[in-house]
Amino acid sequence: MKLLVVEDEDLLRDAIVAVLAAEGFNVDDTGNGDEGIFLAEQAVYDLLILDIMLPGLSGLEILKQLRGREDAVPVLLLTAKDRVEDRVTGLDAGADDYLVKPFAVPELLARVRALLRRKGGETAQGLLSYRCIALDPKLKDGYFQCEELGLTAKEYELLEFLLLNRERILTKEQIFDRLWGLETETGLGIVDVYIHFLRKKIERVWL
Repeated sequence: MKLLVVEDEDLLRDAIVAVLAAEGFNVDDTGNGDEGIFLAEQAVYDLLILDIMLPGLSGLEILKQLRGREDAVPVLLLTAKDRVEDRVTGLDAGADDYLVKPFAVPELLARVRALLRRKGGETAQGLLSYRCIALDPKLKDGYFQCEELGLTAKEYELLEFLLLNRERILTKEQIFDRLWGLETETGLGIVDVYIHFLRKKIERVWL
């Protein structure tokens, strides 16, 4: 899963990124609100962690812009403000959760996992499931009607992204940016290639 951290305190941002990466997440980060909204608008992230006070756009402004265009990506707000009024403002703006600094690492991870479970439709067994398809995040493999698909790492990433965004129409560009990133020499046609690979594996166990 891919996360974006927008936090202007360098040491804190580096610590959050390191903790999330150690948990197996793919993490992008920035300390600037203007760059944060640019990255968030690429719509390739499963969760955003936004500090409220940022250079450029604030975390609340980023959140309002995203919700204004009906982007439902889960958002966890970070702030040093602990007044009830501040928490209400953030939640009313469209935040899914709110964490006051300083915070304990286990609490941050627990809130991240809870938001991702809520988005992904995780089963009691820890699988991401939709209709006849299930993904096992620990084994990095998928199942169609309980039959193992034998996915490669990139095929797993593709199916996970599609499953997490099952109610959205994803463009080829969004899939490409999510799986291969902006700094790659691979062409856009690679998306069609991997979708073909997935279809073949599903057809193999279906037919």
